[in-house]
Amino acid sequence: MNQRPRHVIRAGVIKALAHPSRTLIVETLTDGERSVGELTSLVGADISTVSKHLAIMKKAGIVVVEKRGLNQYYRLACPCFLDFLRCVDFIAGVNADGASCRAA
Repeated sequence: MNQRPRHVIRAGVIKALAHPSRTLIVETLTDGERSVGELTSLVGADISTVSKHLAIMKKAGIVVVEKRGLNQYYRLACPCFLDFLRCVDFIAGVNADGASCRAA
């Protein structure tokens, strides 16, 4: 069992999402699993860079990988990440227009 405090674990997960390419990958994976090749094309970076992003997210527990033949397929470890992204979108809107969460 993990002995680190919950706030430390949460900060690690949020930190692992703190890159535009990684948030794009998470958003894409909300629609279902993707191969490393598909994610590389999506991000527009080389496979080494995308693999590093995926490794960071795997270590944080955001994604899981399944190897099939020569290909690796990634999916979200928990489908509720879409809810998290919606919350982030709302907060970004709050910063843009001054609305509050309680007003929603």
